[in-house]
Amino acid sequence: MDLKTAREETLMTAPAPYLLGVICLFSGTFTLLLANFFGWRQGALFLVGLSAGIILYHAAFGFTSAWREVVSSGRGAGLRAQMLMLALTVLFFTPIIAQGELFGLGLRGSVAPLNFSVICGAFMFGLGMQLGGGCASGTLYTAGGGNTRMFITLISFIIGSLLGTWQWSGWQNTPGIAPVSLTGSFGLLGGILLSFIIFAGIWYVSILYERSRNGTIVSEPRSGFSVLRGPWPLLAGALALVLVQVATLLLAGRPWGVTSAFALWGAKAAGGLGLDVSAWPYWSRPASLNSLNQSIFSDVTTIMNIGIMLGAASAANLARKFTPSLVLPPKQIIAAVIGGLLLGYGARIAYGCNIGAYFSGIGSTSLHGWLWFLSAFVGSILGTKIRPWFDLR
Repeated sequence: MDLKTAREETLMTAPAPYLLGVICLFSGTFTLLLANFFGWRQGALFLVGLSAGIILYHAAFGFTSAWREVVSSGRGAGLRAQMLMLALTVLFFTPIIAQGELFGLGLRGSVAPLNFSVICGAFMFGLGMQLGGGCASGTLYTAGGGNTRMFITLISFIIGSLLGTWQWSGWQNTPGIAPVSLTGSFGLLGGILLSFIIFAGIWYVSILYERSRNGTIVSEPRSGFSVLRGPWPLLAGALALVLVQVATLLLAGRPWGVTSAFALWGAKAAGGLGLDVSAWPYWSRPASLNSLNQSIFSDVTTIMNIGIMLGAASAANLARKFTPSLVLPPKQIIAAVIGGLLLGYGARIAYGCNIGAYFSGIGSTSLHGWLWFLSAFVGSILGTKIRPWFDLR
């Protein structure tokens, strides 16, 4: 997420006195209702999402800002924290996924094809997250934390996701190869070892690049630490998000995702306006059609996304930084709309976002995650260069 913008735009001098109490009361009631109507796992996943929102806000663990820092200042501490996070995820994920089943729950990783659709979609996403001000998880936690501009990004994100499902079938026949996972091709230990070699290579290159541009290496760019007010150290954020990933895998049977819920929300809204999307190839698939026909609260990703926003709102309240503002510069509104549309459309055709494709994909040792990362990083470079056009710092 865009850490500096998020902190500056949500700054306040006093906490909202009753907001935290309302969130706690709602969250407790909602958890019980989910457990009663949709099973205990659904209630538990909402709590995981709630925890993720608190972690993301207080740790301000940025994908958007970390990549932008590499381009704008040469600083790579955020990128190196991501490599540590991914390494730990691979270390925990691969043995669990290899079991195939745990306590009667089937387990699978996030593995997808390597094709032109991933390249184009990830590039759009990388460009969009610099204009929109955040990635998928970043949009949720910053909007939940009271950043009004990110609500605009979120709405546009949902619209872009719906458009992506409309044109999804046209992207499926683009040139590419079948899904490849390192563990599937080289075994459990081989997949872990090869992944660690890539992580170490990126870590080393980022150090060389930072030293060449700045002469020094900054391992932790944040000073001071408060459990309630943040920001937490990058290491704490990385470790906590790994726990979120593992908990999601054990409870849902698959890694963490975010943007499929945006597509579902858009489809539900379109249905409410009289547009039948069930005939679209994306929604005519059995699993997608089932999600479309069922209650939105039966969708795991939706439940976790709601939890993220509520967790971020409670964290912002504790940090005395919850203060939505309706005054936004026109250029920033335009950037939020364009960025959100690119984020949504790009995520749909690229098999996921920074969470579903990058974090979960690479954590599952899928090569499509690395293709996504490279393509999105190039898009992020372009986005960083054109941010000044929209008066974005």
